[in-house]
Amino acid sequence: MLPPQHRMRRSEDFTDAVRGGARSGARRLVVHLSTTEEAPSSPPRAGLVVSKAVGNAVERNQVKRRLRGLLATRISDLHDGDKLVVRALPSARAATSVELGDDLDAALRTARRRAAGR
Repeated sequence: MLPPQHRMRRSEDFTDAVRGGARSGARRLVVHLSTTEEAPSSPPRAGLVVSKAVGNAVERNQVKRRLRGLLATRISDLHDGDKLVVRALPSARAATSVELGDDLDAALRTARRRAAGR
């Protein structure tokens, strides 16, 4: 489970990360990473977007649970003040946790590289 201090809850945070962050796609998900120097004392935060295109409510919740677990183990890799939004694509529904983890790692690496280049 993702600790409460690392959860993104406000829509403004999601908007900031999606519009102002570096985007990177993988086969089953898209990552938006917003790095900031403004509030380095705040912990990194992450949020999930799993639309109805992924499947019915049961399938969406399964994908969310798997992604939350994967994010909980990777949140320490983010820097203070970072905002991360992970958007699941429809193909995430049939993916295993290992496949989702591989996609998440690859997308995070690319997003970090793109954010550093800005």
